[in-house]
Amino acid sequence: MIKKKILVTGGAGFLGSHLCERLLHDGNEVVCLDNYFTGQKQNVVHLLDNPFFELIRHDVTMPFLIEVDDIYNLACPASPIHYQYNAIKTVKTSVMGAINMLGLAKRIKAKVLQASTSEVYGDPEVHPQYESYWGHVNPIGPRACYDEGKRAAETLFVNYHKQNNVRIKIMRIFNTYGPRMHPNDGRVVSNFIVQAIKGNDITIYGDGSQTRSFCYVDDLIDGMVRLMNSREDFIGPVNIGNPNEFTIAELAKMIIHLTGTKSKLVYLPLPADDPTQRQPNIDLARKELGWEPKIPLEEGLKSTIEYFKTIL
Repeated sequence: MIKKKILVTGGAGFLGSHLCERLLHDGNEVVCLDNYFTGQKQNVVHLLDNPFFELIRHDVTMPFLIEVDDIYNLACPASPIHYQYNAIKTVKTSVMGAINMLGLAKRIKAKVLQASTSEVYGDPEVHPQYESYWGHVNPIGPRACYDEGKRAAETLFVNYHKQNNVRIKIMRIFNTYGPRMHPNDGRVVSNFIVQAIKGNDITIYGDGSQTRSFCYVDDLIDGMVRLMNSREDFIGPVNIGNPNEFTIAELAKMIIHLTGTKSKLVYLPLPADDPTQRQPNIDLARKELGWEPKIPLEEGLKSTIEYFKTIL
């Protein structure tokens, strides 16, 4: 295998740190870029002794010059608590980050992958969601800074490809969980696990009937790497996620069972624009990448719970 030099933006984040690990394991040289807004140095500190790993503090809204073969653009806060904290910064990270990484890829003739999101579908009126579905997004709602930022980034990627022949890949990431999730990111899996371990009430927004599809991080990273290495003329977008759908109430009960907690379920009002259904159709990923998730929810939750027990 040829050793590549690879840039990962947002590389100290939850997904980014797992990607850096995988790329190093595959024999590549990795440059990890992060401004530590939501990423944490402790996520990659175990990689610092590797001579083929480099960590640089940098914000993707500013241009960055480097010579690499591939670029994975993961930089952007991805949980509602974090991306709503500074909505303007979130839009800037998605849009200016995409422009800067596409400009870099154009200059050095690198291939660049955009980590997009199932949030481009908004609160979907089509179920499950296919890549050809245009979405149902409120452009001025509380989640719009993230949803519309990622939609604009996809537009930029496609147009840099058409106009400047930049080699691109676009993946739409569905709910992902696993070790190194931020304990305060407000996402449902980390929320429930932290509450259960602490013996606090488990808070469900709405009646718990809304559904999500949860993909374990190792499965997702495998899909990401396969997409980057797929045939040149396949640019996506492609859904990467787990098509097995669970209600939020089912997830809460499974976490109560696995932690053995005495926590009770408490129901609170549903936030604005919170999607009622989220489930990927992964036919395209199966066909083009030979990819589908392998790790069942219960197994993935066990290792995630073990991780949270070590940090709480």
